Amino acid sequence: MPQSSGPNPSAPCRFRTLATSSRRRSLSMRRTSGNLLLYALTLAVSIGVFFLIRFFGNSLVASGAPEPSKPAATGSSEISSTLMHLLLALALIIVVARILGTLFRRLNQPRVVGEIVAGILLGPSFFGWLAPSVASQLLPAAISSYLALISQLGVVLYMFLVGLELDTELLRHRTTASIAISHAGIVIPFLLGATLAVWLFPLYATRQISLTVFALFIGVSMSITAFPVLARILTDQGLQKTPIGVLALTCAAIDDVTAWCLLALLVGVAHAQAGNALLTLLLAIGFILFVLLVASRGARWLVRRQVANGHTTQEMFAMVCTALLLAALATERIGIHSLFGAFLLGVVIPHDSELALDIRNRMQDLVVVLFLPAFFAFTGLRTHIGMVHCARDLLACILIIAVASLGKFGGCFLAARWTGSPWREATAVGVLMNTRGLMELIVLNVGLDLGVLSPALFTMFVLMAVTTTLATAPILHRLSDPQVSAMD
Repeated sequence: MPQSSGPNPSAPCRFRTLATSSRRRSLSMRRTSGNLLLYALTLAVSIGVFFLIRFFGNSLVASGAPEPSKPAATGSSEISSTLMHLLLALALIIVVARILGTLFRRLNQPRVVGEIVAGILLGPSFFGWLAPSVASQLLPAAISSYLALISQLGVVLYMFLVGLELDTELLRHRTTASIAISHAGIVIPFLLGATLAVWLFPLYATRQISLTVFALFIGVSMSITAFPVLARILTDQGLQKTPIGVLALTCAAIDDVTAWCLLALLVGVAHAQAGNALLTLLLAIGFILFVLLVASRGARWLVRRQVANGHTTQEMFAMVCTALLLAALATERIGIHSLFGAFLLGVVIPHDSELALDIRNRMQDLVVVLFLPAFFAFTGLRTHIGMVHCARDLLACILIIAVASLGKFGGCFLAARWTGSPWREATAVGVLMNTRGLMELIVLNVGLDLGVLSPALFTMFVLMAVTTTLATAPILHRLSDPQVSAMD
């Protein structure tokens, strides 16, 4: 016979647990009901007191405080309408930039190239031409000045990040090859650009600009290399640690520092009258010395403090942001553009410190996702491809692209070959140094703001910047092909 089971000793415990749980739920429900009743009673009493106040105050008469004027009310309405348009425009810009950036990334191009193209497509060259009424509603002319301010702030922050990421050890440990290539990458494009400027000046220069300033600016714009885009391409190709990658990064770092110094000098000359040019130069030198001797010590003190605390506090971050804004303000006031102050301050903060890493982590996403697409869209609104329509314009655009590529690629290629690099390595360095991207657009916008570039010439140089940047990744990928490598 099967053995019958006895009473389960755990049953009373289970019943007690269920009873306790039931009592707790009941108590919780009673408390909730009591809270709701108290809330309703408080609300009813508040309403009753308000009506009582209103009853006793009905007999009062307002004394004659002046009413707000109608222009103030109208201005408030206009600001609200502009703000709504600006918020909608920024949302549209971010969405289009992310879509094009992802698409170009799948095409083995840097994301920033797709974002640049997105900015151009949102301008009158495509969106404004395809659907002018819709474009005027989504990107009205009323927001252009606000978009310009956002773009300028974004570029200042971006140049600070560029300086922050610059490895100054690359500038100190220079080899014969890097010195030769970087100098060739500045001198040859500069001279070829200045020569081309002699032909462009009577055709496209504005009246208030002299040939000297025009030729200097064309030469500098031909000499720019996009250091961040170059680094991104090398990382995507897995070449950042190879001899070619290290050489290209070193040359680009030296090239960019030199080119930005030349641009600062050029902006100072363009802004200043003949008698004030020397004063501008002296003030610029004084600012550079102050940052290198004083601000750099403050940066090292902040790095030590960050290490002692183990993290970057909000006070430290506030100090860095304040110093950044003051440095940009100082160079803008001197007359050499706010970008230079932001860039130089970023350079003096040790790029491999935890402080620099934390600052990049806090600022980079906001700058890359919001501010830079706004800058690209602002650039796109100023780019009118329809202005390049006649045979002379097309010829000028082709010549600009050819001279820019010949000067940068040819100069760096010849210097690399002269210093002993094999042809494939020399070609790769030349192609990488011909990358312009965002850095070139920053320079071009400065030129347009100064009145050095006319809208048509600005458009041609934008096309040059996009073309040279688009060509970099495919050519470099081709040079990395094993079959091509075997020919070396």
